[in-house]
Amino acid sequence: MTDMPAYRRIVLKLSGEALMGSQSFGIDEDVVRRVAEEIREVHAFGVEIGVVIGGGNIIRGVAASARGIERVTGDYMGMLATVINALALQDALEKSGVVTRVQTAIDIRDVAEPFIRRRAIRHLEKGRVVIFAAGTGSPFFTTDSAAALRANEIRADILLKATGVDGIYTSDPREDPEARLLPKVTYQQVLEQNLRIMDAAAISLCRENGMPIGVFKLLEPGNIRRMVLGEALGSLVVSEDPGADAV
Repeated sequence: MTDMPAYRRIVLKLSGEALMGSQSFGIDEDVVRRVAEEIREVHAFGVEIGVVIGGGNIIRGVAASARGIERVTGDYMGMLATVINALALQDALEKSGVVTRVQTAIDIRDVAEPFIRRRAIRHLEKGRVVIFAAGTGSPFFTTDSAAALRANEIRADILLKATGVDGIYTSDPREDPEARLLPKVTYQQVLEQNLRIMDAAAISLCRENGMPIGVFKLLEPGNIRRMVLGEALGSLVVSEDPGADAV
């Protein structure tokens, strides 16, 4: 039987930390190549793919402000870090034969296009992977908020959040052995129970526009493909009552 994707257009949210691999800092080229190969495989199904990428492997605005850098300056430094990661992913995707465009929320025209919603949609329709960098372009907003914003702007079918664990748990499974995986939850439960998969602004934006969020473990080979094919994997955040799977 031919694999049929469950979604026509997706936004994939990658954390900068995921690109570190086993390193403590920077970009692990092997991880970037593997992620690019998985994106290429999904792209081959005809799925339109937008990617939002973080910069935490290089610098985070909140962490920079804790070290004495003014918060707004730190956030702009973080935005520039996401551009570095976007260019690394673009290079890996282009080497695997996937045509890409990087669009940034701050103007860096020598290395990337400015974000223009209609142009981004046109790129997707032409089969290009669009990598959205520099967050929202404004300080005090996370790249999770940027992912929620872009997913709604380009009318994606789902926002896929790649994480270090295999879904949403009642608490951090790396610290609590009693933590339970929640296959399906509502936006309201995420907010009320402080499940911390994304910041409140991102969850609220998705809730207001009915944008489902799939949460899964990135570093498990083949998981991006499985999510796009609609397999029972990770956790799904939706509007309706999730029933017995809820806390």
